[in-house]
Amino acid sequence: MDAGQGLSTDEVQSIREALAAGRRPRVVFTASAGQIAGQVGQVVELTDPEASDEFVVVRFGRDELPFSPADLAVAPKGAGRRVTEPKPEPAPEPPAAVEPEFVLDTPRVPAPRREEPKVEQVEKAPARRAVKAAKPKGPAGLTVTLAYAEGEWTVAAQQGSKALAKPYVVKPAEALRMVALVDVPGVQEAVEQILSSERAEAEQQAEKLRAELAEIEARLAELRDAR
Repeated sequence: MDAGQGLSTDEVQSIREALAAGRRPRVVFTASAGQIAGQVGQVVELTDPEASDEFVVVRFGRDELPFSPADLAVAPKGAGRRVTEPKPEPAPEPPAAVEPEFVLDTPRVPAPRREEPKVEQVEKAPARRAVKAAKPKGPAGLTVTLAYAEGEWTVAAQQGSKALAKPYVVKPAEALRMVALVDVPGVQEAVEQILSSERAEAEQQAEKLRAELAEIEARLAELRDAR
C-alpha cells in the first residue's frame, strides 16, 4: 500500500475492531506527518472524530500523540521488527599434518568391531487440537432518535460512531405514528400534549390573521367606494 494515501474509512473501522479485541495495530507515518514520516507506531485509542480530525492516538517511542487518518497508513507486515543478522561461523581449523610413523616389528592391532547402528523407535507427538475460530464480531448498534425542538420534529439515525442519517424534519402526524409504535407509558401523552399546544397556538395565529385580513378587506372596500 502507498504510505502517502492515509487511512481509509474501512481501515479506521478495522483498527477500531482490533482495539476492541485487545490488539494494538501498527501504522506507519505518511509524508503529511512531517519529520517522522516512514516511522512505525502503535494505535492505542480512537477518540471522537466529531470533536477533532486528529482522533487516532498513536504511541511513538514513549509518547502518545493524536493524528489524523491522513497522517497514517497501515504498516506492512514485518515493519518495525529488528532483523537479527546471523553471526559468521568461525572458519574450521586446518587438520594437523600426520607425519608417517616408522614402525619396526610392531604388533598389528585388530580393527575395532563395527557395531550395527541402533534404531530407536520415535514416538509421534500427539496432534494438536484444532484451535476454534474466533467468533466474528457483530455489527455495531443502531440508534434512531426522534427529537422535538423549536416547533419542529426531527429524526436521525446512527450506527456506532457513524451517522447514517443527519437530523431531518418530519411532519407532526408522522412523529405521532412513530411514537405510537413505542409502548411506553407517558411518551405518547407527552407527544399529544406538545401537538395540542402547537395546535392551539396555530389557531390563535389563524384568528389573528383573519382579523387583520378583515380589516384590510374593509379598508380596500372603502378605497373602492371613494372613486
